[in-house]
Amino acid sequence: MSKDRRFAFLNLMQSRTVIVFLVLISTFLCAQRAIAHHPMGGKTPSNLFEGFFSGLAHPLIGLDHFAFVVAIGLLAVGQVRGAFIPAGFVLAALAGTGIHLLNLDLPAAEIAIAGSVIVFGALLLTPNKPNWMVLIALGALAGLFHGYAYGEAIVGAGMTPLVAYLLGFTFIQYGVALVAMLIGNAVSRKSATQPLSWQRFAGLVICSIGVVFLSNSVLG
Repeated sequence: MSKDRRFAFLNLMQSRTVIVFLVLISTFLCAQRAIAHHPMGGKTPSNLFEGFFSGLAHPLIGLDHFAFVVAIGLLAVGQVRGAFIPAGFVLAALAGTGIHLLNLDLPAAEIAIAGSVIVFGALLLTPNKPNWMVLIALGALAGLFHGYAYGEAIVGAGMTPLVAYLLGFTFIQYGVALVAMLIGNAVSRKSATQPLSWQRFAGLVICSIGVVFLSNSVLG
């Protein structure tokens, strides 16, 4: 392929990437208000099944939470103790839910959650990632705020649905993060010539999600 053709091809790919991001951002802007963070439609879970289902669904239907879980899983790619990184996050999320249930206040939780999505997306854009201990500390700090938000859906529930809810969102978050880490490791091995390109793409998408949620939190 000649230099001119190669340059034109790269420009076309960059243009398509920009279009994809614009579509994604527009979709997020339109859908953000429609996506509820309460899988039970705002109803407090009343039994084991409802508690567990609500716990499983909450981190998935909350796009900001889901983006962060994927980000922390991808940041664990290539780390010596990668599985510990999302573990620190999910344990801290349990503590954050406890803070909410104790009627303690974490100020500006939604802003902090959106900011954590932006920060972890930005970390995916950087060629030199922090080591696993720093990522655990950052993930645990973010986990407090994410868990605090999760607590809103379970306030007033009995012990059985509460425990089921905690198990549900812990299981799904750690599972999603581990799947993201495993997929990332597999892709990295196959993309030895450009090992960071896919991470940068993921980082841009995740940062875009964080910016949308941050804008809505600040302006809304």
